[in-house]
Amino acid sequence: MSNSQLYPFERNRYYPGKLLTSADFQAEQNYHINKGRFINGLMYGSGVVCGLGVFSLDDLSILIESGVAIDGTGREVILDTSVVKKVSAIEGFDRLETDTAVLKIRYSEQDVHSVYSVNHKEDEKEYEYNRIAEGYELFLIDKEEIGADYSPETEFLTKEILFKSENYVGEVMMPATVCKGKNVKIVLEIRKVSDEDVRLSCRGILEIPVFMTPDDENELEIGVEDVSLKKGESLRREYWVRVMDTDADESELILRSGSASTFEDETAINSSAHFSIRVRLSSASPLELVSRETGRINLEMRNLEYMDEAISLAEIHLVRNAGSYIIDDIRDTSAKKYVLTPAQEIMRNNYLSYYMKDVEIKRSRERRNIPVTKPESSAKSGEFTNIATGTLEVPLGRNAREGDIRYSGEIAHGLGPGNVYVEIGYNYVSDDPDMGANQKSTIYGNPELFSQQNNILANVETGVKVLNEKGSFVVAARLLRNVDYLVLSFRWVAIRFPSGDDIELTEDYYDKSISVDTPTVIMGGKESHFFGVRFNNMKACSITYELTSPGSGEISSDGIYTAPAKEGVYEIRIYCTDMPVICTYAYAIVKKKMLDDKNNHSGATENTGDSN
Repeated sequence: MSNSQLYPFERNRYYPGKLLTSADFQAEQNYHINKGRFINGLMYGSGVVCGLGVFSLDDLSILIESGVAIDGTGREVILDTSVVKKVSAIEGFDRLETDTAVLKIRYSEQDVHSVYSVNHKEDEKEYEYNRIAEGYELFLIDKEEIGADYSPETEFLTKEILFKSENYVGEVMMPATVCKGKNVKIVLEIRKVSDEDVRLSCRGILEIPVFMTPDDENELEIGVEDVSLKKGESLRREYWVRVMDTDADESELILRSGSASTFEDETAINSSAHFSIRVRLSSASPLELVSRETGRINLEMRNLEYMDEAISLAEIHLVRNAGSYIIDDIRDTSAKKYVLTPAQEIMRNNYLSYYMKDVEIKRSRERRNIPVTKPESSAKSGEFTNIATGTLEVPLGRNAREGDIRYSGEIAHGLGPGNVYVEIGYNYVSDDPDMGANQKSTIYGNPELFSQQNNILANVETGVKVLNEKGSFVVAARLLRNVDYLVLSFRWVAIRFPSGDDIELTEDYYDKSISVDTPTVIMGGKESHFFGVRFNNMKACSITYELTSPGSGEISSDGIYTAPAKEGVYEIRIYCTDMPVICTYAYAIVKKKMLDDKNNHSGATENTGDSN
């Protein structure tokens, strides 16, 4: 490779009367060029700095976006404008032997700007090139021809062989020095070393005296179950433990004698009966340890790590037949390696904030635009949890008169099916002379008893029909006198009483329950809605959604419900995957959304604010 030796550096020494030749000027250029490339390689390594995306335009052509890369010798490779290429026209295509090629880019120079050489001699060229243009070259290579990335050997990791056979090798590795009071990762890596089609299972128990597992134990079970790999592939299992804050300076991880077992296609193979991994215990921070270790890598090792002059841009998967081809797929994420530059630090940190949390994520109990009702669990740690509460509205319409009866929609209380008691209270807003402001109150029972005292505008009597099997209820309200507004607002409280087999279940899961953020939604046909779940007095766990009857639409594994085209009320059962007894129900009311309905709803919302 040209210009691979960047150092030792020599620069011109100037003195009076020095005769400058072309060699001196060349040395002047080389000093500054090589110094810049040396810093590039040392500070940034090699890879893509920005751009250079690869996309398929049609079955034969690709687009390579403009961008910048740094190669293994620190040279900048610049593609100043996006280019379109037929794959067959790229260098190396005719030499491909497989259907998977890697597109690479490398630095190139070209002599340009031919000029007349004034003082040329007879045996010298009459014309010389006056400039050197820095450019790039694209080429293809079979993926199989690319060797594995070189990783400099350091003393950072300590490793031990768990087992070794003709087909697989299992290795346990971890940092040779760990930080007291901090977490550390132990890795089990399985590598396939043969072409044989065999499946592997292995296990072992590590005794870890100064480490604690998440279950506060001093032993760690490691292993894999029934895995199959291809030659050259590897599988990693990661285990996190915490280092105890102890006065000791070193410790050992010991493979318990007789605990290791390895099977290939259910046939036992010999494995290490016993080994120990000795680690040092340090009071330094993880950043100090890592910075110290990476700084120890010498210059020769760095040169071996970044020796490749070409940068991989993408894997191109082809379908080839009798001299023709089509592009089947392009994958750039697996082939491309990026250089982390300080100029991108702000953007990188901003994007990383979407994947990293600094505080515990809590579900907000405040939601906007919640149709009909929203259950609110009143349970706290140590309190009875089979209670739910929420608000509901009963629309009256524009011509409601004394004696008219109006009904709410079907409302899921979130406590599941069974014996549930529901109480309804009338919400209203009145002037409070003592406070000098409006006060919101709720009356349970007959509002007429307070009509003169609080100047209540509506006299109604209510009834509740609880649908025990469905886990929901319907409210009926009859007007005892004429009103001139459109909506009645109520507060409801539901209490679930255990009976029969539920008593034993209540004892086992006394303080655990789940509830739906919006248990009842009104939707149009083919519309979608996400049913979010709150966890009451329990950790978040895996949730399963299922439709209770066929033809009820579709629901995805993550709770996105798509309504059917047919009008109706459809039920969705939601439960903890590992604890099905902890469950709740949600309901979708599917109907055609008419313009009048929208207008009535808009008017009802406005009057609700005035009346309350």
